[in-house]
Amino acid sequence: MSEQRSPIRVMVVDDHPMWRDAVARDLAEAGLDVVATAGDGEQAVRRARAAAPDVLVLDLNLPAMPGVQVCKELVGANPALRVLVLSASGEHADVLEAVKSGATGYLLKSASTEELLDAVRRTAVGDPVFTPGLAGLVLGEYRRLASDPAPASGSDEPKAPQLTDRETEVLRLVAKGLSYKQIAERLVISHRTVQNHVQNTLGKLQLHNRVELVRYAIERGLDDA
Repeated sequence: MSEQRSPIRVMVVDDHPMWRDAVARDLAEAGLDVVATAGDGEQAVRRARAAAPDVLVLDLNLPAMPGVQVCKELVGANPALRVLVLSASGEHADVLEAVKSGATGYLLKSASTEELLDAVRRTAVGDPVFTPGLAGLVLGEYRRLASDPAPASGSDEPKAPQLTDRETEVLRLVAKGLSYKQIAERLVISHRTVQNHVQNTLGKLQLHNRVELVRYAIERGLDDA
């Protein structure tokens, strides 16, 4: 029996029924498995825990509980969950708040169906996906945070873990905002090998996701290297 990769499990959360149904239909017609939908924040948390999606397509402006709170609760309980925010707002504060709450990507509702499908697929494999112009904003914010003086925490800081040359090379390209596919092409290695290097680096640095990894790299100036 030939082994078949199971479709990406997606949940759509939006308080506008027609929009929610249209997005769910587009995803299902493209072969994704829409395991649940929800129209408010509390319902979203409840249903996501029961349905266990791979990717949560999430609006920020929700009744009962805001989208950023939904994201914090669900990603906090399950760091493997990927969250793609699909919002009408391109406000910088909203984008940064979403990323800080655990979202992997941020797409504006003006995106085409093709762009949404591509974003969901890339989000599922851990690539950060942003509407053009927003990725630079997020990287800029991490640079700003990295330049702020760190709070005093005693002088016995643990020694930085040793990364291999290849892990450092991959980390540097992650910090520059390249996708796994772009990194694989540049280093002439497979997409899977890039993922393995990133997972190993996350483990060594005791970080939880790619967003934290980008901040770590920028704090050490690797994005300018």
